[in-house]
Amino acid sequence: MSLRTPVIAVFDIGKTNKKVFLWNTAFEIVFEKQQSFAEIVDEDGFACEDLAALQQWIISTFTEICQMPEFELIGLNFSAYGASFVYVDRMGEPVAPLYNYLKPATVPFPYADFGGESEFARKTASPILGNLNSGLQVYAAQFKAFWPEVHQALHFPNYLASLFTGKFFSEITSIGCHTALWDFDLGQYHPWVSAIEDRLAPISEVAFDKIDGIHYGMGLHDSSAALVPYLRSISEEFVLLSTGTWCIAMHPFNDSPLTSDELANDVLCYLQPNGKPVKASRLFGGHFHEEQVARMEKHFGGSFKDCRFSDSVYELKPSASSVFECAFASRNFADFTDLASAYDQFMVDLVGQQIFSLNLLLKDAPVKQLLVDGGFSKNEWYMRLLARAFPGLEVYAAEVAQASALGAALMVYAGDTPKDLIQLKRY
Repeated sequence: MSLRTPVIAVFDIGKTNKKVFLWNTAFEIVFEKQQSFAEIVDEDGFACEDLAALQQWIISTFTEICQMPEFELIGLNFSAYGASFVYVDRMGEPVAPLYNYLKPATVPFPYADFGGESEFARKTASPILGNLNSGLQVYAAQFKAFWPEVHQALHFPNYLASLFTGKFFSEITSIGCHTALWDFDLGQYHPWVSAIEDRLAPISEVAFDKIDGIHYGMGLHDSSAALVPYLRSISEEFVLLSTGTWCIAMHPFNDSPLTSDELANDVLCYLQPNGKPVKASRLFGGHFHEEQVARMEKHFGGSFKDCRFSDSVYELKPSASSVFECAFASRNFADFTDLASAYDQFMVDLVGQQIFSLNLLLKDAPVKQLLVDGGFSKNEWYMRLLARAFPGLEVYAAEVAQASALGAALMVYAGDTPKDLIQLKRY
């Protein structure tokens, strides 16, 4: 009988940090490693990922893992940022840089041929976001010198998986993340995609491929991967509010078509691994918090971390009617006696925006639970104000270790999902 611990390896590839985790079959992290790389530039001098260095690190780290005598590898998968394509030749070698999705778009897309921007955005559940609509990167690539060399255009997570399977597939969670590729009315590629469809890898119908006893995943878009542990563990209908720089609320039980009003307020749709839509609303909450805290601390001195929550916060009135601008930015500091009183009002305004954003998802599809993970789940103002605003919901701070990587690991595990993956604290 082998004394080696069976493990699943997941490479979790973010824009800044690249990590690898080994999970045992109780889904405890038994090994982790982190790396970062300096960016390089593309042919236009715009910063982009050093794909060659990243690929080398992944392969060498995988070799290192396979040689660890205490572990037996039973699965491998990838969680990676979306909105990016890798263009490969028939041998699977990249023929172009991994372009940065923040690079301004240079090739205009013929929205007028498809009902105009508003209708196109509605059908594809993709607010008009330039190169963040990654399918339009492929549209523009047709006019690049390298296009004749392209055998397949692979979503970034799916490219990483191909390094080990040697197979080219598209996975539905990457297709569904504001790419402008998917027609959510028809449940298939949008008609415009026929212009490039011969270069898109076929859609995988399975979660993993078994090769020499190891389950190799197809790679997942990180936001969709983070939802997997919750879908596997929570029996009641819920909304997951994942907080950080962006606060993204995902409603897996709201499949109503997007409206123009929702799109105008930064609501979009993702696709779950099973192909079902996830309606999501976005708020730049962590960014607003960082921006306004710096402004307050400069004016008043001190640190917001020294502030303490008081029930008097409930007496303050929010000012929030938009997800795009935080009303506190225009408030006069002369109206506040100190940093603590200013921070109280700021959090009331910020959570007011969050409530506005959440109501876009909940108005026609109520749920029983609101689960908050990430940085704001530890903020007393944020959690208590949300709980007070939604008295009919069970509001929880949720804690799950490395949710995106865990979701990718679960997708290649053939056994039962362990209990207690998620720790909940009710407010």
